[in-house]
Amino acid sequence: MIETSPLPGDPTELRLRIAYVDELSDTPDADTMERWDVTVVHRRRVHDDRRCPAAPSECGTDACPAYALEDTPVGSMTFYRVHLDRGRNAHAALADESEDLYEIAQVLLDPATGYYTDEVGELLEYSGSALLVMDRVALNAEWRGQGLGVALAAEAIFRLMPGCRAVACSPGVSDLSADRLRDEAEWHRITAKIARGWERIGFLPYRDNVLVLSPTSLVFEEQRDQLRRRLMELGAAWAATARA
Repeated sequence: MIETSPLPGDPTELRLRIAYVDELSDTPDADTMERWDVTVVHRRRVHDDRRCPAAPSECGTDACPAYALEDTPVGSMTFYRVHLDRGRNAHAALADESEDLYEIAQVLLDPATGYYTDEVGELLEYSGSALLVMDRVALNAEWRGQGLGVALAAEAIFRLMPGCRAVACSPGVSDLSADRLRDEAEWHRITAKIARGWERIGFLPYRDNVLVLSPTSLVFEEQRDQLRRRLMELGAAWAATARA
């Protein structure tokens, strides 16, 4: 049973805009790494009083031509698709991009070859050669607390993982504005909670705070289905509250 939802809008109207900008630069780095930016938007119907044929106080029909769909950004994600078989050494490319990506490269890739280490290669079934890194997932504060971040990230992963042998992330906190996160114990508690969310959809702890998901994971497939059903339940709960 879903309790009354405190969400600011219908969660079933959340959408993902997944974009890759090709700068057409003929460089080894461009061949190796693709940055994919995901914008989370909330779609709602908005009434434009200026276009309404009736006075605003007298307009009471959903069929009014003054209604239009409006998409409002409520979150974002960043992924990197890393091609280990073309362009530059992937370990070096990740190291140059950011400290967080360097830490993942140190755990999963051989610095000399840029390919998966032998240990990682033995751990994962072959489903492609690329590596998908989930670098950042963030939702506006009012949309947090209902597991939507995990559900939305699972959908983005599903779209971006074809051709990849592994999906990796390093759980952390992207919003450092809360004073409580300056306390080390609270920091570790929140980070562990984030990690549990990723483990729920099939990520497994590997080493040094790096989690790995196999694209062939049955857990991921099952949990994605469950999260979609949960989203529908949250939407029904929100609608019931809105009608009350």
